[in-house]
Amino acid sequence: MQAIVTEDLHVRYRAKNGQNVHAVQGLSFEVHPGEIVGFLGPNGAGKSSTLKCLMGFVQPSAGSCSVFGLPAGSLEAKRRIGYLPEVALYYPYLTPLETLTLYGELQGLRGSALKRAATDLLEQVGLGQAMNKLNRSLSKGMLQRVGIAQSLLGDPEVLVLDEMTSGLDPIGRKELRELLKARQAQGTTLFFSSHELSEVEMLCDRILLIHQGKLIEERPIQALKDELRQFEITYQGAVSLVDLALEWNELGHNTYRARFSDKHNLLKALDRVQREGRAVVDVVAQEGSLEEFFVETIGRAA
Repeated sequence: MQAIVTEDLHVRYRAKNGQNVHAVQGLSFEVHPGEIVGFLGPNGAGKSSTLKCLMGFVQPSAGSCSVFGLPAGSLEAKRRIGYLPEVALYYPYLTPLETLTLYGELQGLRGSALKRAATDLLEQVGLGQAMNKLNRSLSKGMLQRVGIAQSLLGDPEVLVLDEMTSGLDPIGRKELRELLKARQAQGTTLFFSSHELSEVEMLCDRILLIHQGKLIEERPIQALKDELRQFEITYQGAVSLVDLALEWNELGHNTYRARFSDKHNLLKALDRVQREGRAVVDVVAQEGSLEEFFVETIGRAA
């Protein structure tokens, strides 16, 4: 059974200016158990509306979404989800430890087991030295860590995180990646939205890209990285590689540079240059840009 399923999901609402907004338009996708999936799209694409439907905060105008076969928003589904909203607000006169204790009690956790779980989670997110400080004294990044710890209370089977790295510094992002990868190794499913494409690239198994409420691209991240990767050689001697290269030009002084979209053509080019007795000066593998892919794909869909 799939961890998350949306089928022909539609979300409409009336904006503050009185206009009707069709935020999600026929969105269908699945998230497999134990998978980490990045949910990407420009501002206003419908990401947060979709996540709110999964949590039951917003009712679909049409279509459906479910968590392990359970209707999204049902008590049974919520018991299996840990959630971090885009903006997590906590009572300023509680400490992180008191905050997690409160949320744990709302989940039905009690006593020493709850205190131990809350303390351990705050240690894991790097708040061991700040767990007894008032929330009002914490930075945005530290409050985000409180939110991450809160989403992990009760060992949920699915984590739904909206802009999870908001406010975190590079050290915090690295620690969060390691924490989430460890949870995945234990069988947890992670579905999150983010504008930090470098984090998506390092963490995800798969990405879903939406625009104007519609799914426009779905890719396994490793296959996409392989597709975007390019290779380049620099060599001396007039050996034409026009039939193999994406780009081939003379740099001067009888030196040439060629760029390739795949390793197969690169190896054929190296073989040709060497058979002609020419000297290979340099070979470079260049990782493709997920940002460029994002921008180009959104541009084609616009």
